[in-house]
Amino acid sequence: MLENYKKLNNGVIKQISIENQIQKYDVEYITSRYNSYGVVGTYMSYLRLGALVGVIGNNIKSILDVGYGNGDFLKLCNDIVPNCYGSDITNYPLPSGIKFIDDITSKYFEVVCFFDSLEHFESISFVKDLKCKYIYISVPWCHYLSDDWFETWKHRRPDEHLWHFDDIGLNNFFVENGYKKIYQSNLEDIIRKPKDNLNNILTCIFVK
Repeated sequence: MLENYKKLNNGVIKQISIENQIQKYDVEYITSRYNSYGVVGTYMSYLRLGALVGVIGNNIKSILDVGYGNGDFLKLCNDIVPNCYGSDITNYPLPSGIKFIDDITSKYFEVVCFFDSLEHFESISFVKDLKCKYIYISVPWCHYLSDDWFETWKHRRPDEHLWHFDDIGLNNFFVENGYKKIYQSNLEDIIRKPKDNLNNILTCIFVK
């Protein structure tokens, strides 16, 4: 295992210590990163919402997007979901009609989403305290073929991506916290195309 990383018993890889938080998450970060995607960001939102509706149906009553970025996904959800909420460290302005949530464990949400966000948290033990029916998540798919592969992997990002998952590790983590997987795919690879013939993004839905 590469220095400063540890593979836990459940298969999840954890960065042991954080030297400095190299990435400052603020409005400027959102503007430069997400708003630059343009129409591709909209395509991604449709892809994500389509998969969610296909798996659990279109009668979703409430949804919380944790790490909502520029709010593209929530803006789309707002057309079909009566109660939409967002939580993000940047406090980037949410689309009209969507409420900001400070404490994501404070109330019940039917669906809680983590799109490229869970791996940024210093601790992820809060997942067991979420009041929800479903977790909808996408994370970089870490295959860890070797130390050399991992060291140069584009998603490693020391001090920014603190947790790394493959399909087994992600499933084990959520099972340990009281969830059951009902959907798995790499559908985002349609847009976020892999360059090495390996699955790039792991997408799962879990039920509590």
